[in-house]
This record gives sequence, structure tokens and C-alpha cells, in this order.
Amino acid sequence: MSPRPPALPAKLHPLVRGFLDTPGAAAAAVHRFGSPAHLLFPQVFADNLQRLQGVLDAQLRRYRICYAHKANRSRALLRRAEHAGIAVDAASPQELAAAVGAGFTADRIEVTGPKGETFLRQLVGSGVTVNVDNLWELHRIAELARGHTRVPVLLRVSGFPAAAVSRFGVPLAEVEAALTLLAEQRAWIAFRGFAFHLDSGELGERVAAVQECLALVERAYARELSPSVLDIGGGFRQVFTADADLFDGYVAALRESLRGRGEPMAWGGNTFGFHLDDTGVHGTPVFHKYANTVPATGMLADLLAAPLDAHGSRTVAQVVAENLLDVWLEPGKALVDHAGITVARVEFVKRAADGSVLVHVDLSRDTVTPADQEVMVDPLLLPGPGAPASGGDPVGVFFAGRLCLERDLITAHKVWLPYCPCPGDLVVFPNTAAYHMDLSAASASMHPLPPKLAVIHHDGGYRVCRDLDYEPAAGMAEADRALPGGRL
Repeated sequence: MSPRPPALPAKLHPLVRGFLDTPGAAAAAVHRFGSPAHLLFPQVFADNLQRLQGVLDAQLRRYRICYAHKANRSRALLRRAEHAGIAVDAASPQELAAAVGAGFTADRIEVTGPKGETFLRQLVGSGVTVNVDNLWELHRIAELARGHTRVPVLLRVSGFPAAAVSRFGVPLAEVEAALTLLAEQRAWIAFRGFAFHLDSGELGERVAAVQECLALVERAYARELSPSVLDIGGGFRQVFTADADLFDGYVAALRESLRGRGEPMAWGGNTFGFHLDDTGVHGTPVFHKYANTVPATGMLADLLAAPLDAHGSRTVAQVVAENLLDVWLEPGKALVDHAGITVARVEFVKRAADGSVLVHVDLSRDTVTPADQEVMVDPLLLPGPGAPASGGDPVGVFFAGRLCLERDLITAHKVWLPYCPCPGDLVVFPNTAAYHMDLSAASASMHPLPPKLAVIHHDGGYRVCRDLDYEPAAGMAEADRALPGGRL
């Protein structure tokens, strides 16, 4: 018996797994709407939301969840967020228009990110909360607000001890100037509180940021300002891998292959960020986040329960409650985690000059893979009518895209499939809803962007419609509680 090849199985939500296990379901969607296609699962979004709310309800009485719309352009997911009664975080005029079009009212919209003159003019007088990125924004808001109603703002802060330097937010050293301006312009600016956003998943960095913001709240009180919000941002991690041990095993085999031992597992000399020298393979690979096993709910629970040294070791949740602060958060990845897949059709299979097997599909790398990363989960090959009988040896392949560019390789690491695909077979790229579908997507070579489809589970079956046509049903809450296979 041949040894089991390295594998990177993806974690799938039971609803997504049920859809893929339904004979002909994915094929029917592709036949009707075309390949490639992005399939989104609004009920998985709702499930993620309910689990986050459960963590918050257990420790807080006052909070607001703002769905970070930039994670995915899907209108179906946006409508699901609006239907659930949460708020939305928009980061552009287009996202703001989409939020309004999906039914969000001004009191449920927060605008984040860098904002230019045109966008600020649109925001002043709109009633939405502006999460201010810099002192220039704050000055312009004060100037533009004269003659309008007061503009509600949050002040985004950065430069926390031990945290990486960020291009966003007002540095701690400039907060005093911001507080002076807020106090002077209180007739035109309604200061709601402080905000931060950290890309790091390290608990200690987030706790330090909370402590700094709580100290800033006291400084604001001294200026007779009344902050009532602590916005802890987003950046909560996803869980991609279904088996941490198998993930570690794959990485170990990859490291050995980079040293010239065993079967080659990397395309074209790619080292994935590892550094190679005579002593071995060193450093942190670009795909390190795909090894994470702590869900967003765990990260959030740990933060709320973390003791604060500056407050007698009382927890974050206790201190914000004592200070009558509302906790806001802006999850994007956490809400769309496992809520989307991308399906593509195999166009042909070929061998490269070095003997590598290349499986060409009808999409490009930037459709499913952030440009600076390597997605370390195995694509799934859906058995078609021509699939061989089981029992053959797995085949190691690289997935290639449809652009006539050398860089358009979807997987630069080797993937083992149960058999060699045939033209017309379908390949599923798991968990692509968070940024993978949209962040790098381009219409190079005049290829159109893949359509987005919404998949709804109801009465034991699945219905697929265009993303723009999806509307949450009145009885959807009952359907959500009957997800196939239980919750994730």
C-alpha cells in the first residue's frame, strides 16, 4: 500500500458540506448560471452572527456588531445582515450606497477607513457615524459641519505599545490635539468614543489597546466630553483547516521537499517565505494564518475575559460595563467564514517539462487567492460521470489559471487528488467568501468576473438564485435552526 500523501483538508460548514454532498446540486448551479461561479450561503452568515452574539450576550449588556461590508460585495449577505438587525461598516461611497440600498438607516451605518474631500462632503449631514482616521479628516468635518446637524464621530487611535506601526488611525501622540479640537467643536461634532483595529491576532496586543483607550476615555471626561463607545474593530481570525495535525504534517513534508528530500511539492522554486540555507529551512511562511485553529468566538471571548492590570485585574467586560461603555466591533471575516465557495470547471490537464501535472481551470488565481498569500486548503474535486472507480493512487497536481501569465498559478503547492481530473469536471475552492472573491479580482484578458449566487437550504433541499435576487424569508430563523448536520 502506498503511503498516504500529504493533505490539507478544509473545514466546511455542515450546510456547505450538505450542498456538495447532494448529487448534482453544484453541477446544476453551474449548468444554469455558468462556470466559474461564487456560491454564498446567507444562512451560514446568520449562524456565525448568532454564535458571536452568544459570546457577547454572555459577558456584555451593551454592544453593537457592524458587519464589515468590504469582506464581500455580496448583496445577499448584506441583506441578511440588515434583516438580522445589526449595523454595517462601510469603507467607500459605493459601500455606503449599497448599505442604504439594502435597507440600513443612518443610525445603523458606520463609515471607516481613509476618506477624501468628496466622501466627507457626502457624509456630513447624512447622520451616519464617521470613524475618523486622521486629524485632517477631523478638521474638515468640523469645517463642513457648520450649518448642518452635528456629525457623530469615533476617533480611531493607533500606535499602541508593542503593536506594529499602522498607516491608519491617529497616533497616540496626536490624540491630545484631537481632543482639543473635539472640545472646541462640540457644537458641530458629537464625539461618541474611541476606536482601534489590529490585524494581529495576539491577545496581549488587543488588551494593551483596550487599556490605552480606557485611559483616553478618562482624558476625554476631563475635557467635558462624553465618550460612550469603545470600538474594538475586527480582524478576528478564521479557521480554514479541518485537521491541525495534517496541516503540520503537510508543512513538514513541504519543508523537507524544499531541502531536496522526497517528492517536489513547490512550483518554480517557490519557498513560500521560508529562508533556505545550509542549515535548513527557517522563518515564517506566507501562509501561516491558515494553521489557525482558534475561531473568532474564542478570540472574542478571550478578549472580553482578559484581566486589565490598570484596573485591579477586572476583566475587559467588567470595566467597560462599569464605565457604561457600549462595545462596538466590526467583524467581516468572522461573519462570512465558511459562508462561500467558488466552483470552476476543468478545461484541460497537461504535463509540464519537469513532469508536473497541471490542472487548468476556467478562473484565474486572483479570483480565489489574495495576491500575497498561498491558500493552504485542498480544493475539492467533485466526482463527475466519467470519474474512475475508487482504488487508484492519488495524483499530485498544481492548479493553473486561465490567464496567459506565468504567475497565474492557483496553487504553487502540490495538491493530491483521488484521481486525475478530466475536462468538464468541477473543482471547488472552499471558504472563499472573506476577501478571496473580491479583494484581488480583476477582469484581465477581458474575462468577466464570476457571477455570485445565493444558496438557500429549506425543507431539506437547496435552492440557488442570483445574489442580487436573494431576500431573507420571514420564516428564515426557523430554517436556520434546522441546518443539516448541526452547527459548525
